[in-house]
Amino acid sequence: MAAEELIDHTVQTAKINDLPKAGQAVSHNGRDYTTTKEGLAYILIPPGAPTSTDPKSGRDGQDSSQSVFYNPIQQFNRDLSVLAIRAFGEDSTALRRQKWEQKARSFVKKGLRGGRKRKRGDTDGPVDTVAFENLTPALQDETPQETDATAVEAEHATESSTSKRTDGLENLTDGTSQKLGPPQTPGISSTREEPVSAPSEGPTQPVTYSMSTNGAAKNKSFMPSFTILDALSATGLRALRYAQEIPFASSITANDLLPAATASIKLNVKHNRLEDKIFPITGNALAHMYSLVGVHTPSLPGHDQSSGKYDVIDLDPYGTAAPFLDAAVQALNDGGLLCVTCTDAGVFASTGYLEKTYALYGGLPLKGPHCHEAGLRLILHAIATSAARYGLAIEPLLSLSIDFYARVFVRIRRSAAEVKFLAGKTMMVNNCDEGCGAWTTQPLARNKEARDKKGGLFYKHQLAQAPSASSYCEHCGTKTHLAGPMYAGPLHSPAFVHRILDYLPELDKETYATTSRIEGMLSTALEESLAVPSSVDEEGSEGTPPLLTRVAPVEIDSNPFFFVPNVLAKVLHCQTPSEDALRGALRHQGYTVTRSHTKPGSIRTDAPWSVIWDIMKEWVRQKAPVKQGALKESTAGWRIMQKASVLQEERGGGVDVQSDAEDARDPSSVQGVAKSSPVSGGYINGNATIKSKKSTIIFDEQLGKETDEKKLVRYQLNPRANWGPMNRATGGQT
Repeated sequence: MAAEELIDHTVQTAKINDLPKAGQAVSHNGRDYTTTKEGLAYILIPPGAPTSTDPKSGRDGQDSSQSVFYNPIQQFNRDLSVLAIRAFGEDSTALRRQKWEQKARSFVKKGLRGGRKRKRGDTDGPVDTVAFENLTPALQDETPQETDATAVEAEHATESSTSKRTDGLENLTDGTSQKLGPPQTPGISSTREEPVSAPSEGPTQPVTYSMSTNGAAKNKSFMPSFTILDALSATGLRALRYAQEIPFASSITANDLLPAATASIKLNVKHNRLEDKIFPITGNALAHMYSLVGVHTPSLPGHDQSSGKYDVIDLDPYGTAAPFLDAAVQALNDGGLLCVTCTDAGVFASTGYLEKTYALYGGLPLKGPHCHEAGLRLILHAIATSAARYGLAIEPLLSLSIDFYARVFVRIRRSAAEVKFLAGKTMMVNNCDEGCGAWTTQPLARNKEARDKKGGLFYKHQLAQAPSASSYCEHCGTKTHLAGPMYAGPLHSPAFVHRILDYLPELDKETYATTSRIEGMLSTALEESLAVPSSVDEEGSEGTPPLLTRVAPVEIDSNPFFFVPNVLAKVLHCQTPSEDALRGALRHQGYTVTRSHTKPGSIRTDAPWSVIWDIMKEWVRQKAPVKQGALKESTAGWRIMQKASVLQEERGGGVDVQSDAEDARDPSSVQGVAKSSPVSGGYINGNATIKSKKSTIIFDEQLGKETDEKKLVRYQLNPRANWGPMNRATGGQT
C-alpha cells in the first residue's frame, strides 16, 4: 500500500502547454496521452493505440483501434526524408540567394532608383545607386556604409521619397514581404482566420529589406522562404519533424481529410510549441493543391509567397500516391521537390493486378527478382508523364525500394526543352520471365546528338527502330512478355546522395536512430551506377556552398536491372556459384560488376546476357556438372545447355563450348528463335556492342571479393513478424 501511494505521489500528469518530454503523461480535455519522441518532435499517443509491438491488436476487441496512428516502422522513411529535404533545401536556398545577389549587384551597378546623378564631391541629397549594408562579402566593396541611427533619422525625414524608391527592390526579396501561411482554399478550414505575417527576426524567417534615403539596407542578412506541404499528414509527425529539424523551413502546412486527424495535428503542434510555424488545415489534398493551379509563380529568385505554391510537397498515403501526382507537380514552385511514398508493392511490383498497375502508373509491371526496381521506374514514369503535360521535367534525386514500399525524391523543373527528352528516356522491356530470366529493353524514341553550322551541340528527337528483339528469347527460345512503358533514366543523383551521406557523421544517433541503415542503403544505391552519369555543373556564389550538380537530361541508364545467381542456377538445375566467383568471372572478362539496393545477392553488370549465360555454362562444365536427366527436354535450361553441348560431354562425347557472344549473331540456332539483331543485356539503341571477350573463363573469387571495411547494413532484415504498414486509419475520435 505504501509503495502504491509513493507511485501516485511521484507520477505527475503534465498539461498540454508544458515542456514536452519522452514518456511524459499528458492530460488534456479529460483524455490521457503518452508522449513519444521521434527525432526532435514529440507526439501524443492515446492509450491502447496499436504500435509496432503488435500491429494486429484491436482485431479481437482487446485494444481500441487508433484513428490516426503512429507507425514507428516508418521512422527510417521519416529520418531519410528529413535529411533529403535538408540537402535539397540547402541547395535550393543557396541557388535563390545566388540569384538574388546577382540581381542586387546588377541593381547597384545600373542605378535603377531614379533621381539626379551624384556629382563628384556631392555628399548631400538622394543617390542613384542602391547600397546594401553588409549584404554579402561580394557586395561590401561596392556598398557605402551608414549607421542604423542615421538611416532611421533619414527615413523619417523622407518617408514618401523612400517608399517610392523601394518599389524596385520588392522583387528582389524572394516574395518575403508577403504573409506566410497556407493559402485559403474554398471548403478547407484552417487553424487561423488569417495567415500570419513573417516575423522580422530569427534565422529561419525570410527578410524584407527596407531602404533609407541613401539606399542603404538596414537588414544585414537574407534568407529565402522555404515552404513545405505535408499533404496527408495524419498525426502531423512529419510536419513536426520538418519544423524542428530543418532550420530554414519557414512554413509547413499539415493537411488531412479527417477532422479527427486535424484535431490530433493541432494538439501535437500545440504540445511542441510550433503554432507559428505549422498550419494545420482540414480538407481534400487534391482540392488544396489544385487551388494553386494557374497562379503565377515568378522565376528565381522571387517566389511569390502569396501564390501559396510550395518548395516541397510530401505525399505519404496509405497505398498508391498516383491520384495525387497531377495536382502535386502543379502545386510546386519551379525547381521544387516532390517526395512520394507508395505502399502498394503488390500492384507496382507484381503481375497479379497488371490491369490496376497500368491504370495507376501507365505501364505494365515486370515479373522476376528485379520487379521492385521496375516498380520504381513505373512510379517515376507516372510522375514524369504527369509533369510533362505542363512543360515540367523531372530529375530523380533518390529512388529507393524499402521494405514494403517505394520512396522517391524528384526535383521538378519548368523546362520545355528538357521535356523533349522524355520519350527517349522511356522504355519497353521484353522479359523472359517464364524461361531463363533474361531481358532486353526498347526505347520509345531516340535522342540523337547533332551539330549546327557553327559547331554547336543540339539534339534531334527521332523515332526508335522497331522491333529490336524477337518475341522469343534468344537464349532459351521461350516466349517473352512485354512490360512498361517505364522510366529509363538514372534513379539517383550521385551529388545528392553524397550530400546526405556527408551529414551522417555529425548526426546524433539517438535522434536519428536509423543512421546505420541509411548509410548502408544509400551507399549501395550510390554504387549501383555502372558508369558515371554526365552532369550539368552549377557553382555556388561566393559565400555559399557549391550547388548540386544536375544529371544531364539526355542521360539514360544503360543497364537498368540485375540478376540473381541462384535464379540462374535454378534454370540449369546446378549448384549455385558464389557471388565472389561469378563477380570474378565477369571482371576477368573485362566487365563492371556491382549490386542493387533492392535485393540481397543481386549482381548488376554491363555484360550482355549472352556473356552471362556463357559464364554459367562454363560453371557447369568446370565446377558443377548437371546430373543426368535433371533437365527435361525443351525446357529453358535444356535449350541453353544444348547450345554448349555440355550434356554431351557428360555422356562421354566431345566438348565444343560455343560462346553465346558469337552465337547471338545466329539466334535461329535455338529452336523457335527467329532471326534478329544482336542485342545486349542493357539498353538497346539499335547498335548494341559486345566487349571483346577473353577465350578463357576464370572464376577468380579473389578478384570478385568485395571488402566492406565499414560493415554497412546494406539490407535490413525484418525485425519482427507482421512487418508492414499496419491497418488503414479510421475516422474515430482521438
